[in-house]
Amino acid sequence: MGLLVDGKWQDKWYDTDSTGGRFERTTTTFRDWITADGSPGPDGRTAFKAETGRYHLYVSLACPWAHRTLIARKLKQLEDVISLSVVDYHMGEEGWVFSERRGAMPDTVLGKSRLYEVYLEADPYYTGRVTVPVLWDKQTGTIVNNESAEIIRIFNRAFDAWGDSGVDLSPEALLDEIDAINATIYDAINNGVYKCGFATTQEAYEAPFHRLFAALDELEARLSKQRYLVASAAPTEADWRLFTTLIRFDAVYHGHFKCNERRIADYPNLFGHMLELYQTPGIAETVDFGHIKGHYYASHKTINPTGVVPLGPDQDLTVPHGRERLRPHQ
Repeated sequence: MGLLVDGKWQDKWYDTDSTGGRFERTTTTFRDWITADGSPGPDGRTAFKAETGRYHLYVSLACPWAHRTLIARKLKQLEDVISLSVVDYHMGEEGWVFSERRGAMPDTVLGKSRLYEVYLEADPYYTGRVTVPVLWDKQTGTIVNNESAEIIRIFNRAFDAWGDSGVDLSPEALLDEIDAINATIYDAINNGVYKCGFATTQEAYEAPFHRLFAALDELEARLSKQRYLVASAAPTEADWRLFTTLIRFDAVYHGHFKCNERRIADYPNLFGHMLELYQTPGIAETVDFGHIKGHYYASHKTINPTGVVPLGPDQDLTVPHGRERLRPHQ
């Protein structure tokens, strides 16, 4: 995981020496918006007009943040509206790169071989981490947004003229509740596993570890009483944001990130919830365990210096999820 400094690439891992061993995620920098008519986005932010074929999404199949956007693109039926590139799962000295490996898809817009070169097209003097996802505007030749939480909101509304307007991942009436649970899930679970895995002192590891499993316990209890995280008739953005961590947990975070108090398979309701979402039409094809395990175990040399990728766990994600016993709210 490298970064650019004044437009120059540096192969640098996260600096935990200055934070007492704690992993602190940097904020994303490209935060413009897309609206149906090009009117300003939230907080008056600059917005581009939604058009079919104008925008391109760069993702990694390994990355849970990028996976969110891939799921939103799938659920909203935007595959023919927003084109796609997929980086190689291995992140080496040049960061995310494009390759011919199975599951990867080349940069068909700019023809770049490295993702950081896409960032430099948007800003030749860019300083910051080079992350996925990236939402690119072909018309103006720049990055619109590289914050996954905002990209899924953009996909949910802006392209309804071409996608499935009947799918609403963030209903206005539920936004306050969705935002509240998103905040907890992000800090304790989505980012919490990274706080455990990238910690470099025992103290820095233990605090997020305990918070992570306390949060999972809370969600297990919540899902024992209702089918989805928010009382709605269908999964919302909150469910999908949790899903991308749950689906990686037993294969990666449990062992590789030392999040080993329990597996998700040990939580009946969380596991069933994960299975129901995985079995949603089209979602299984967005999950690639080869890319997921290959990335984490082979790329994180500070954690797994041998690069050996484990063969397990052996999980059948097609078994009945049993969540129909809890009727969705109407």
